Amino acid sequence: MTKLTDEQMRDFIRNGFVAVKTGLPREFHQEVWDQTEALFEEDGNPGNNLMARIPDVRKVFDDPAVDGALAGVLGDNYFMHPHRHCHYRPPHSEGQKIHRDSFTRRRHRTRWLLTMYYPQDTTVDMGPTGVVPGSHYYNQLTGPIGIKKLEGGKGEVAMAVEAGTVLIVHYDLWHRGMGNESDKKRYMMKFLFARIEEPAAPSWESDGGDWVAGDDHSHNVIWDHMWRWYSGAAKNGSPAANGNGSIPGHIADLGADAEGTRLEAAYHLASIGEAAIPALIDTLGHESEMVRRNASYALTAIGAAAVPALIDASRAECGDTRSMAVETLADTSLAGAEAVPALAQASTDASVEVRRHAADGLGIAGQRSADGVPALIDALGDPDEILRRNACLALARIGAPADAATPALARALNDENRYVRGKAAHALRRIGTTQATDALLQFLLTSQYCYSTTKDSLY
Repeated sequence: MTKLTDEQMRDFIRNGFVAVKTGLPREFHQEVWDQTEALFEEDGNPGNNLMARIPDVRKVFDDPAVDGALAGVLGDNYFMHPHRHCHYRPPHSEGQKIHRDSFTRRRHRTRWLLTMYYPQDTTVDMGPTGVVPGSHYYNQLTGPIGIKKLEGGKGEVAMAVEAGTVLIVHYDLWHRGMGNESDKKRYMMKFLFARIEEPAAPSWESDGGDWVAGDDHSHNVIWDHMWRWYSGAAKNGSPAANGNGSIPGHIADLGADAEGTRLEAAYHLASIGEAAIPALIDTLGHESEMVRRNASYALTAIGAAAVPALIDASRAECGDTRSMAVETLADTSLAGAEAVPALAQASTDASVEVRRHAADGLGIAGQRSADGVPALIDALGDPDEILRRNACLALARIGAPADAATPALARALNDENRYVRGKAAHALRRIGTTQATDALLQFLLTSQYCYSTTKDSLY
C-alpha cells in the first residue's frame, strides 16, 4: 500500500479530491479500453455489472497507490459499494450541468467517496470531469452554468489526466462530465466507496503534526476541524481550543446571504465550544433548513460536549428539531457513543427521515457496541428501502458484535432492492462467524455472474 502524504491529505481537505496514478502499464489500460469498447458495441452499458463483465478492473483498485489513497481518506477496511457505472462521452457530445450526485449526504466528514477511473488519456477537448475545488462544503453554487465560482473560491477545473489515473472525490463535490469536442470516445468508470470504521488515528503517512494552513486561509477554521477529525484527535473532532467571538453574532451569521460566511460562523461557534451549545440547540428548530444544517455542522464539530443536549433534542416535539438532532448525533463519530439508546428509540420514530438518520447513527456512533443491533434488526423489516440499506451498512460497521443480526441479514439477501442485498452481504462478511459466512457463500454461489456469457456465447 502506498499511502497518501500529509500534503495530499491537506489538499483533499481543502479541495475535496485527489488524483493518483496506478502502477499498471499503459498496455493494461488499453486492454481495459478495448474490452469496454467491445462490451458497449455488443451489449451496451453494463451498469452495476461493470466489474463482473470486465474483471481486470479489479486490478485498478488492488493497485497500491489506489488502495493507499482510499485507505488514507476512508480508513482501513473501507467498503466498495455495489453501485458502479461506466460513463461514456461520444465524440462531439454535450456535457452535463454541474451537479452533485443524487443521494447526497451534505455532511463534511468523509464517509462516502466517488472514484473515477480513466482507461485512456483524457485531454481537455475529450470531455474530462470538471470539478469545483472546495465545493464539497457548499450546498449551493452561484454563477452561470458551466464555470461556476464560490465566494472567494476557485472556478471549475477540467481534470485532464493520463490513462490509469483514478480521481478520488468527496461524494458532495460539485462536478460534471464536460462536453467532448474531439473525434475520440471517452470512457470513465465510476465506483462508490464508504467508510466502515471511524478514525481513531491518521490512516495516511502522517508525521502527527497539526493542521498547516499554507498560503490559503479562506476556510482555515473549517479545515483545522476536519484535519483533527481525520486524525482521530481530541475526542474525534472536538475543537483544539476555545475560540473567540460573539455567540449571538455567529448565530446570526448562520443565516447570512453568503454561504461561505454561514460556514465560517458554524465552525467559529464550534471553536467556542460548550458555551455555544444552548444557542445552537435552539437553532435546530429554525424555520430555515439551511440555518438548521449550519447549526448541525457546528454541533458535530463540538463533539462529545454537545451529545447530551442533542439527545434531549432528539426527543423534541418539533419534527425538524428531532430530525436534525438525530442526523447530528449520527455525525458525531465515536464521541456520540452514549447516544446509542436515544438513537435506538429514534429508529422507531414516525418520521422515516428520522428513522434513516437513526440507523446511520447506530452504525457510526454505536459501532463499538452491540447495543444498537436489536433496533437495526427491526429496521431490516421496515418498508422503506433506504432505511433497510442504512441498517445493513450500520450492521457492517458494527461487524462481529452484530452476530445476532445474522438470520435477519441472511433474509435480507433476498430483498427486492439490489443495494440492500449488496450491503447485507458485506455485513455478513464483516460479522465473519461460520453461520454468517455460510449464508454469504450460499448467496454468492447461487447468484454468481459469468462474465464470459454473452448473447453470442451462452454456454
